[in-house]
Amino acid sequence: MAGDFGTVFMPEMTLANFDGSWSESTLVPSDAISINPAAHVLHYASTCFEGLKAFKHEDGSVKIFRMDRNLERFRQSSELLYLPEITTTMVGDMITQVVAHYKKDVPAPPASMYIRPTHMGTEPAIGKAASPSLTSTLFILLSPVGDYFSGSEAAMRLLLDDTGVRCGPDHGRVKGGGNYASALKHIMRAKEEHQAHQVLFCPDGDVQETGAANFILFDGDEIITKPLDDSFLHGVTRDSILVLARDRSMNVQERNFTVDELLERVAKPGCEAGLVGTAAVMTSVTQLVYKGKTHPVGTGKPGPLIPELRSELNAIQWGKSADRHGWLIDV
Repeated sequence: MAGDFGTVFMPEMTLANFDGSWSESTLVPSDAISINPAAHVLHYASTCFEGLKAFKHEDGSVKIFRMDRNLERFRQSSELLYLPEITTTMVGDMITQVVAHYKKDVPAPPASMYIRPTHMGTEPAIGKAASPSLTSTLFILLSPVGDYFSGSEAAMRLLLDDTGVRCGPDHGRVKGGGNYASALKHIMRAKEEHQAHQVLFCPDGDVQETGAANFILFDGDEIITKPLDDSFLHGVTRDSILVLARDRSMNVQERNFTVDELLERVAKPGCEAGLVGTAAVMTSVTQLVYKGKTHPVGTGKPGPLIPELRSELNAIQWGKSADRHGWLIDV
């Protein structure tokens, strides 16, 4: 599995096309697809995707983690982009078909098989800037990925941006390519000007998410994260961490909070902050940059709670701990 995360792919993928109705899904080579240069997706960003993982357990079985939640979010993203209708059953069958095909290639933990469903508008019509694509292609890529923390515990430095926005505030819950593209200029400026790894978007002081992950604050037994609304992505890993925190009787607060409150809380020695997503599960944030000043989070070093919760979630994914919430499905 040489190469950066998500750069190595299995040689085949499942693919289906919509043109009035959906074709049967088939296994096709994953190194290329044929697309018209006038395809809607290339001009008007009519595309969405998902990211989930399959894990190999010690008994040789392969389990996919929380596929139902990813499928529903994928269906919702397609609907909000006015792409041809998909069903969770159809996409779930395409995922299990290709994962089963490469079951023997799913690596053992801490590695996994990353699953990337993608849906894109393919109608060759450059005059449809204000109309949806009537045809589309849906495919499922597989990418074996290694241990995100093969070196040491990551420590992220975030720029707090209270003027920019990641994407349109009514479009944040869509996992669409356009949302990531619109965040990129802010991220690159943060890297160049502040040596930050990511931007934590806080429009008008409202703490939201970064360009590619949800944000969670840990203060003693309190966990604070933005409540679900249309402005940011409803992360599956975020939800999983909150469930595990509630299992511990921690005080989970899904509420709005401001940059001022955030900076006041991170000044406490025991405070921790983390970015949550499928790739790394949860990564420690150790520095925040705001208005030219660097604010350490807690001690300025990764704390104990984030790796502890990450390990607890990994143990469920890897079959080392009971799947008490029914999150794993067999392939």
